[in-house]
Amino acid sequence: GEGIMRRDQSIPREAFQINDRIRAYIYDVRRETKGPQIMLSRAHGGFMAKLFAQEVPEVYDGVIEIKSVSRDPGSRAKMAVFSNDSSIDPVGACVGMRGSRVQAVVAELQNEKVDIIQWSPDDATFIVNALAPAEVSKVVLDEDEDRVEVVVPDEQLSLAIGRRGQNVRLASQLTGWQVDIITESQDSERRQKEFAERTALFQEALDVDEVIAQLLVTEGFTTVEDLAYIDENEIAVIEGFDEETASELQARARDYLEKEVAELDAKRKALGVDDDLLTVEGVTLAMAVALGEAGVKTVEDLADLATDEIRGGYEPRGADRVKVPGALESFSLSVPDAEALILNARIAAGWIEAPEVEPEIEAYDDEGSATADDVAEPEQ
Repeated sequence: GEGIMRRDQSIPREAFQINDRIRAYIYDVRRETKGPQIMLSRAHGGFMAKLFAQEVPEVYDGVIEIKSVSRDPGSRAKMAVFSNDSSIDPVGACVGMRGSRVQAVVAELQNEKVDIIQWSPDDATFIVNALAPAEVSKVVLDEDEDRVEVVVPDEQLSLAIGRRGQNVRLASQLTGWQVDIITESQDSERRQKEFAERTALFQEALDVDEVIAQLLVTEGFTTVEDLAYIDENEIAVIEGFDEETASELQARARDYLEKEVAELDAKRKALGVDDDLLTVEGVTLAMAVALGEAGVKTVEDLADLATDEIRGGYEPRGADRVKVPGALESFSLSVPDAEALILNARIAAGWIEAPEVEPEIEAYDDEGSATADDVAEPEQ
């Protein structure tokens, strides 16, 4: 067969002449009627990995693993490496004496700048390494969404993002996480806003002064529910509080929640939301009200929704992408949570059957306990 390299698989500004000898990476072989078509690339991450395998004996021998590669061909690349031998520095080995090894690869890639990153099994550490040379102050992972919020010093923001977003984009591709970057001042401003909002909530719900409300927020209470159902002793141990104060605060918190439930239920009924909607696993009273406001009033209505209709998303309109609000967008549900809600609604509506859960058979040790062989077969 013949080798084919499409223009988008070449490095920008490369020009070849007939009979030129070039190196390329085979990323696909397609069997077609005219024979196998060998698809070649010089822009693929695998091409750079193979070049390092040629230049670095430790990579070729498998002592050093190339875990992932992200590239902006002809401009910049990031490569994550890991050593199976603790005595070998994987980054230093790939760079080589006075940069000899990495420079050989850079020359083949038309002077593409290569950042060699130490891979780590700890996601937060790996993300921090991937954003180098920028310094990182804090990392907050959202594993449900594969999203990470990175806080950097104000003066490091442009370095962390990179020219036209290149650094953060390559770091995101390298790690497999969607990376959002904010500055320390933005993070501080947000935390101050949250503190003020929670303080105001406790003042209103518990009818207490600002000092007591701030004490509760400082101690880590974020919602009235936190306060209402926690062990009373955990409130009483707060400096300046006693058992009587703790008991009174919990009583006020529960009264507030009962009143809130009554108001929400009255609103649900006024919206015409079926009682059955509350029987769907995962649907709270507040969610039922939000669904009713969005026109979702029955179990069947909920079962008929798509994930984006619950969480919100974007849809193409002409050349633009337009934001479409979700019925439960304010609840910040993850994709798995939204999918589970739809699945539970479809089960409740009788559209599908609930998946069977395999019973667990416990295995016991030799000290007078049963093993799997001792579990009797059910009678036919």
